[in-house]
Amino acid sequence: MKILIVGDGAREHALAHKLSESDKVEKIFVAPGNGGTKNEKICTNIAIKGLFELRDFALIEGIGITIVGPEASLMEGIVDLFEEKGLKIIGPHKAAALLEGSKSFAKDFMVKYGIKTARYETFTDANSAKAYAKSLGFPAVIKADGLAQGKGVEIAASESDANLVIDSYIMGKKFNEASTKIVVEEFLEGKEASLITIFDGEHIIPLRSSMDHKKILEGEKGLNTGGMGSISPNPYFTKTVEDDFRKNILENTLKGLKSEGLIFRGIIFFGLMLTDKGVYLLEYNLRFGDPETQGLLYTLRSDLADVLLKTLDGKLSEEDIRYEEDIALCVVLASNGYPLSYKKNIDVTPVFENAPAEVKVYSYATDDKDGRMYSKGGRVLSVVASGSYDEVFKKVYGYLDELQEPDLIFRKDIGRI
Repeated sequence: MKILIVGDGAREHALAHKLSESDKVEKIFVAPGNGGTKNEKICTNIAIKGLFELRDFALIEGIGITIVGPEASLMEGIVDLFEEKGLKIIGPHKAAALLEGSKSFAKDFMVKYGIKTARYETFTDANSAKAYAKSLGFPAVIKADGLAQGKGVEIAASESDANLVIDSYIMGKKFNEASTKIVVEEFLEGKEASLITIFDGEHIIPLRSSMDHKKILEGEKGLNTGGMGSISPNPYFTKTVEDDFRKNILENTLKGLKSEGLIFRGIIFFGLMLTDKGVYLLEYNLRFGDPETQGLLYTLRSDLADVLLKTLDGKLSEEDIRYEEDIALCVVLASNGYPLSYKKNIDVTPVFENAPAEVKVYSYATDDKDGRMYSKGGRVLSVVASGSYDEVFKKVYGYLDELQEPDLIFRKDIGRI
């Protein structure tokens, strides 16, 4: 079987690496891929980005399964386009992709199907949004309705903060058209959890829980990022929490998807808040999360190609998902200054060359030139290992603390708070 992976990040690198281990996979194409995917066995990068060009490539090459990483391609309807030609693809149709692409659509869906979520209202008028935020009290949460690369959520600690954020979103178009409509919601106190699940059209099967760290600074402070690291399983995701999630969120989501006719074969990411009053749903994503995927796949013992084939056939079961007992830790290395102004074209080749055998390094968008790898974006690398709680921290941070790379930064408290 030939596989096509769409994307250029560490998530796609992790997918390519895991699928390359399967006896069922003959060849993997990554579009456009990165310096890391280029160096994985049986992997080839292809410089194709357009949806129609990707579809035609899949037809010509006889691609068995396509996996879509970035949210934008899903919102643009890549799944519909592929399936029209009989191609098998992992991801939601354009209609279902709104669960990620529109925060207001997702919140309305949650309320309709009895899924616990924070109180909210949707606005396109800044003054009305400010009045509602004030009525909720502070802190309050302000979200861009559309896609903002994981950065369109801000917690306003005061009325003045809220007013500034609302003006920057609606009036200033901070995220272009994605923030001209916003959702203002109550702030929930608790611990966050990420649950990546697989939807085969009939069942929603959870993978292992994760805890993601979004803030750039230690102690969960500073600006939002695309994610600075993760640990799996989430230490706060207990059996009681899992039962609550399955009964009140997972089952109601499945009921809603079937009732609305939003049936697809793909990923459902549940962003959760674990509170004293139970588990609340913050958001849906309809793709593998980053950086959660890097750790999840590193400790997955099931054949991922087999899992995806069963997903496409509508025959996936809980027994098909097997994990090693070890904890997985993923720490993201970012360019100094990220997420604001940061340096590009950093030579990261030594990070790969010096990594010990028990550590895996995944690459975000990078260029491979003359056998050297150079960064292209703000997040540069993911460093992953597994082991017991104490052991996994020694592996990852033991290596990172030895690095002499002043242009790269990382948090030292991933999985510890």
